[in-house]
Amino acid sequence: MRFLFIFSLFILSFSAKSQAVSGTVNGANGKPLSDVLIRNLISKTHAHTDINGKFTLEETKIDDSLQISKQGFITQKIKLLSNENLSIQLEEKPFLLEEVTITNNLKYLNTISKIDLEIQPVSNSQDLLRKVPGLFIGQHAGGGKAEQIFLRGFDCDHGTDINVSVDGMPVNMVSHAHGQGYADLHFVIPETVDNIDFDKGSYFVDKGDFTTAGYVGFNTKNALQNSSLSFEGGQFDTFRTVALFNLLNKENQSAYFAGEYMMTDGYFDAPQNFNRINLFGKYAAKMNNGDKLAIAVSHFKSQWDASGQIPDRAVNDGTISHYGAIDPNEGGNTGRTNFNLQYDAKIDENTHIKNTAYLSKYDFELYSNFTFFLNDPVNGDQIKQKENRTIVGFQSEYNEKFSEKWLFKLGAGLRNDNNKDVELSHTLNRKTVLEYLSLGNVNQTNLFSYSSLDFTSGKWLINGGLRLDYFKFGYEDQLASTYTNQTQTKAIVSPKLNFLYTQNDKLQYFLKLGKGFHSNDTRVVVAQKGEKILPETYGADLGINWKPFPRMIVNSAIWYLYLAQEFVYVGDEAVVEPSGKTERKGFDFGFRYQLTNWLFWNTDYTYTHARSIDEPKGNDYLPLAPVHTLMNGFSVKDLKGFSGSLRTRFLGDRPANEDNSVVAKGYCITDFSVNYQIKKVSIGVNIDNIFNTKWKETQFLTESRLANETDPVEEIHFTAGTPFNARLILKYSW
Repeated sequence: MRFLFIFSLFILSFSAKSQAVSGTVNGANGKPLSDVLIRNLISKTHAHTDINGKFTLEETKIDDSLQISKQGFITQKIKLLSNENLSIQLEEKPFLLEEVTITNNLKYLNTISKIDLEIQPVSNSQDLLRKVPGLFIGQHAGGGKAEQIFLRGFDCDHGTDINVSVDGMPVNMVSHAHGQGYADLHFVIPETVDNIDFDKGSYFVDKGDFTTAGYVGFNTKNALQNSSLSFEGGQFDTFRTVALFNLLNKENQSAYFAGEYMMTDGYFDAPQNFNRINLFGKYAAKMNNGDKLAIAVSHFKSQWDASGQIPDRAVNDGTISHYGAIDPNEGGNTGRTNFNLQYDAKIDENTHIKNTAYLSKYDFELYSNFTFFLNDPVNGDQIKQKENRTIVGFQSEYNEKFSEKWLFKLGAGLRNDNNKDVELSHTLNRKTVLEYLSLGNVNQTNLFSYSSLDFTSGKWLINGGLRLDYFKFGYEDQLASTYTNQTQTKAIVSPKLNFLYTQNDKLQYFLKLGKGFHSNDTRVVVAQKGEKILPETYGADLGINWKPFPRMIVNSAIWYLYLAQEFVYVGDEAVVEPSGKTERKGFDFGFRYQLTNWLFWNTDYTYTHARSIDEPKGNDYLPLAPVHTLMNGFSVKDLKGFSGSLRTRFLGDRPANEDNSVVAKGYCITDFSVNYQIKKVSIGVNIDNIFNTKWKETQFLTESRLANETDPVEEIHFTAGTPFNARLILKYSW
């Protein structure tokens, strides 16, 4: 009995001394900080703050020493003097690469994204996609059309092989009038972007349609630290203004409004007459129970003229200049209005549900002329592509942490595109419709579900998942003599399996395996009667993340990607063309180094070997597939008020046709920016192409005929890249 009594006193005494301690961590502005690490230096236990800045640390007693740390903030050490709820405030500090640690995160490129955004903030809409290492873009229709995207040996057109989203809302347009997967990001105001989630390959169950070469997810800020007004002016009658108004910024609520207006005549001989307006508003709230709500509304409108793609021969014989046009009547207009709702529900400390719902109204009208007078020697070959679309959808994801070793994820969602009057017509001077080549209504629905399980044991993280997508395609042909509304259904299963071995906080190995896909255009589905309409990909990545020195981080991977047979709908001609099996393999290398507290160096290099499997050797090249790409830059951050960068991008020569007898010439362009902050005012200069290199931004091998020619000619047609282009930026914050 005496022994039991003494043992009970010991247990009670231990319980009184060693217990859980709770608290909140905020920044200097009073806003809660998430993902802060709190470590007990005595018991070695640790905890992280949630989205409300709250934490609970187990096995802690009076007089224990706690360390509180977060990247970008000064680390604090405190001694626990009482068991009362702690309130901790962290001060910001200059960014140090030595504080970036390699952790058990399958999306390792997100670490690179955080570094790049920290030292090179996005300054224009084109920079949004260029933040993805190895991704190159090209504009060939006056700045208002979505950029052409190149990634991992894919000419992704405008988004066919890369999944793009903003705050969980899809950007890619299925069965688009111009091309499958068309992704126009111009409705995003760059200054509102908070972080970029991206990775390459199809290794994540929550990413579905178009995730073959990779995905990019942009997330906008929930709150502003202050309000600001900026003006930008430069060559070619360029003007841009951005206003950010901080409407509400309390501990649990925030709201802001952002507006952007831009106009320019461009550097082409024919004025571009480009203008764009963007309006964006967002409200966010954090509930006492841990739930989080965000509501965003945006409106975008743009119109422009374009010089299009011009033939080499017309430039070489002096008919037009490098910046000239054959048909100056090209151009278009487009608009998009979005409503987006995000609600994260916290069930308990280990369980939460993420929900996203969205509604978009979208219109598009584009005038192009790729062949000039090939098909119509009298009126020319100008075409119009037009559509009017409504998108509705949602996605819900249940996350539960069973234990320190097991994490479970289950998701489901729906997307419906109702696309009215999808048109391809032969036009004259953007006014007269000479002939309808195709006209119809598209209704496409994608139902999906996915689940994954993470298992962590020691230095290993193993992730396995399965995704199921079901599609229903419907097309009503308005040119048919009788009513026709054809439908097809199809489903596809996509398994994923990933391995991550973290040897220590400086070295990590990974192997990723996954199946992905992209849907084909509804008009292809109808034409092919549902056969081979969801071409799948099989991919693998093997690589490392390495910190050989405290201020250096290296990431590299060798990879392989197989793409099955597919049918491509050519939106410019209203025809279906088959494309055989292909394989791509390559090497990615990324390098980040902080030379001093204020000087950074970054490099990204990719090599890709892309070939068609079904074609004989020598005739198996994939047109426009990049072989070598390189991005290299130096950045200065907060050097006595100065910040800036010098960045070079190199795209090597690449085949323009299947036998590589015609080559699309590469380019090497260097851009420069500098900014000086004086209290609430900043003055900056951005210069594109500082060496005034004459280059071709996009190139295509096209057969065309000019007005004075009797026979057609097949050769490179191109859109000129920007010459030396300087802009002055003034910004006031309050």
